[in-house]
Amino acid sequence: MRFLPTGEQAEFARTLHRLLGAADLPAAVRSWAAGEPAPGLEVWRKLAGTGLFALPVPEAYEGLGPLPVELALAFVELGRAGMPGPVVETAAAAVLIAELGDDVLAARFLPALAAGEAVATLTLPGGGPYALDAEAAGFRFAVWGDELRLSPGPGPVLPSTDPARRLSVLPAGGELLAAGPRVLAAAGAALCWARLLTAAQCLGVGEALLTRTVDYVKQRTQFGAPVGGFQAVKHRLADTLLGLEFARPLVWAGALRLDRGDVAAAKLAAGGAAYRAAATALQLHGAVGYTEELDLSLWLRKARPLRDAWGTPSACRAELLLGLPRGR
Repeated sequence: MRFLPTGEQAEFARTLHRLLGAADLPAAVRSWAAGEPAPGLEVWRKLAGTGLFALPVPEAYEGLGPLPVELALAFVELGRAGMPGPVVETAAAAVLIAELGDDVLAARFLPALAAGEAVATLTLPGGGPYALDAEAAGFRFAVWGDELRLSPGPGPVLPSTDPARRLSVLPAGGELLAAGPRVLAAAGAALCWARLLTAAQCLGVGEALLTRTVDYVKQRTQFGAPVGGFQAVKHRLADTLLGLEFARPLVWAGALRLDRGDVAAAKLAAGGAAYRAAATALQLHGAVGYTEELDLSLWLRKARPLRDAWGTPSACRAELLLGLPRGR
């Protein structure tokens, strides 16, 4: 089993890194949190030009996939950059529609999702009751029981730990798209992908927090010396790095196999590592770490919600320890 990206996969990740680095993501995130998604959607369109949103879509519907490994690599970069919007949900929605095996529905929704022309959000059994960024989404899918519906509206925005994660409860009703056991099977596959991509995002968020913290402790001085030279600080940073590095191969294993147990392990490890990276960053930045003006806060606020999104730690442990069926 290969746990290193190929040259082509690594170049794709570097392309995304350069694209996201050239964008003013902190400003876009703050605008998104204020209910002004235009700057974030402009970055979305640029990402679409790389083929990112075509990766979960089968080739028969103008996609490039399904390519979960490439998509996981991409979502590490999205997490590292702090990209706002329902990127996980859009990819999971594409998987949901593709897994239904309905050519009419696939032709209706998948080309627009693959091209990045449509933003999607969704709710799934086991994924929590809230839809992310529903007011910015053109497609709002909801699975209730064994029914898949296109929700008629976004619902009011609810408070969130991360203001850029705009949560709402989708109203009941709407157009019935499909029903029956195939909906439940497709929802299970989509949940697996959503959990995997959130784990990859967590990995990127943790890496961003660690990088910013290392840079800061090299500059901050105490007793006439950089605090990064203190043994206790070094140990804290080393523990944070180890957590992220131990999570990384679990994310790749989850992407390679798309096994529910492997994906749950990846989510548990990456989510926990990102949360601990946030705690380290907050402690070592001191009081300045609490300020909203510091860009660090944009990543700090993501760590806890992403740790719990699409599978809380307890849900992931249950997947691993309670003998639930394995497979997609």
